[in-house]
Amino acid sequence: MDETLSEETKPKKKSSILPLIIGLVIALAGGGSGFFAVYSGLILGPSKAPIDSPVATKADPITDIAFVEVEPLVISVGNATDRQHLRFRSQLEVASQYQGDVEMLLPRVVDVLNSYLRALELTDLEDPLALVRLRAQMLRRVQLVTGEGRVNDLLIMEFVLN
Repeated sequence: MDETLSEETKPKKKSSILPLIIGLVIALAGGGSGFFAVYSGLILGPSKAPIDSPVATKADPITDIAFVEVEPLVISVGNATDRQHLRFRSQLEVASQYQGDVEMLLPRVVDVLNSYLRALELTDLEDPLALVRLRAQMLRRVQLVTGEGRVNDLLIMEFVLN
């Protein structure tokens, strides 16, 4: 009988996981609402620009540029067993006052572009971000040939690997 009394007098353990589940649901709801508030811009979002700020004004019309077409290039890429051809066509955005100077230097520009593209490996062209990197490299080389400030941008019109 002493054994039965001692078992009855002992407090029973509560083994409920309900508080754990409620805490988890509240944490998920809080995290989700916090993500939504930041993602939608309610919290830490960009501030509205005042109407008279430079950001809100219209851009000036672009009238002082010209485009100089670079002759199309066909370049063989790869080794003898896996040879492919790259068709490349571009234009140079220049300030209109330098258009004649840049047109005079077109043979040098074609030489620089041809030399750079021939040095590339096939793996360099397969990367999805390759065109952005190649464009920046080619623009820098063209700017070195033509002189600083004459060429604003290199526009790629055709870049086909077949």
